[in-house]
Amino acid sequence: MNKASSLIGLGALAILGFQTQALAQSDADHAVTYNSDVGRILNENCVVCHREGGIGPMQLTNYDQVRPWAPLIQMKVADGSMPPYAYDHGIGIQDLEGDWRLDQDEIDTIVAWVNQGSPIGDPDVLVPVAQLSDPDEWNFAGELGQPNLIIPSISMDIPANGNDLWSNHYVPSGVTSDRCIKAVQVKPRGDARAVVHHANSSVVLQQEDGSMERYGMLTEYAMGKWGELVPDGICRTLPANAQVSWSIHMFPGGVGATAEGQMIKDNVVEIGLWLHPEGYAEEAKYKQDLKLYQISPQNEIAIPPNGYYMTQAMHSFDHPVRIDSFQPHGHLRMNAASLEIFYPETGRTEPISQISKWSATWHHSHIYQEDVAPLLPAGAVMLLKQWYDNTDANPNNPDSDMWVMGGSRTGDEMTHAWLAVTHLDDEGYETLVAERAEKEERSLAGND
Repeated sequence: MNKASSLIGLGALAILGFQTQALAQSDADHAVTYNSDVGRILNENCVVCHREGGIGPMQLTNYDQVRPWAPLIQMKVADGSMPPYAYDHGIGIQDLEGDWRLDQDEIDTIVAWVNQGSPIGDPDVLVPVAQLSDPDEWNFAGELGQPNLIIPSISMDIPANGNDLWSNHYVPSGVTSDRCIKAVQVKPRGDARAVVHHANSSVVLQQEDGSMERYGMLTEYAMGKWGELVPDGICRTLPANAQVSWSIHMFPGGVGATAEGQMIKDNVVEIGLWLHPEGYAEEAKYKQDLKLYQISPQNEIAIPPNGYYMTQAMHSFDHPVRIDSFQPHGHLRMNAASLEIFYPETGRTEPISQISKWSATWHHSHIYQEDVAPLLPAGAVMLLKQWYDNTDANPNNPDSDMWVMGGSRTGDEMTHAWLAVTHLDDEGYETLVAERAEKEERSLAGND
């Protein structure tokens, strides 16, 4: 639960009581307690942020801390706003890497517990202790160890208030041979996470005349983003002797509900890279890249005061591809996004992903599990849509009476999506399609 959810009125709580009773039909049949049920769920999913030194607005590490917030916790898990992973259930692909969403039975358990009066339960039952890492630890350290390479930006002081700031500069990557990226995370150091709106990093190669030629995108960071994983057998290349071109956007005082509201000195953003061994590039058959897919020209965005707006765009490839991840991007008025695939030969449109409660304070790269990541034949069309709410109903909206135009400032709007795409050939595409069909047949046979 983030700071945007720190207070709600008593009237809202009263309404909530009526709404959530419908979600707990079996309350009378099963006594739900903190010690036997709810404590474990909170420790596994919430305490990572709601602890001493965490980014959550309150601590939820024990019953005495949780009990006063029980109605708020109930509301936030029931409406899907907590944990902060906005991705719609029941639409498109649901098998994701690093999915923060609670299972429906966990949601129902919390709802039932609050409806029953939030009891602590048997004092002799011990709640499993939350397994927590250092808040400043790398997100993939538990699975992959420490990064093989850390690339820091140049430090910069960020004032407590004022206009948006940008820092654009080059730093050496430190690699002397072509390497394939296994995983990547961008992490602002310490309090800098409150003021870094986004941090884009490109790979550039210095030419003989001293000029810099862009090789491609390294990664993209926006507030709340966890990181990216590259599928096995695929290479996202970091070439030898590359430099990293940083483009860091900072918002003095912080943006959204996580704002610190104070000067941040020596602001540094770091890229952590987990790399495959040297020579992996020769073994990997296909390449992956991360690119920005524009949805509407930025200079055409014009959202009226107290009004709504929508953008959409189509992109296709002249060769087969696999979409490995989807990350929509906008600012404070954006509130929803979707990805669909249109197949011209059949006229069929397939929903892939939909986010109906998108927030600029929690960006996520939705990484599809490898065996369900969308496979697109040549000519299939990606259809990207995003929606904007410039009314008072949007909790992130700083001023609904303003016209909002396209631009780079936090108060402006953007409309694009970042997609990691593996580029296939016809043979590779047919092989993956056949493997999935065979797996589905085995699954169906096993259910007979």
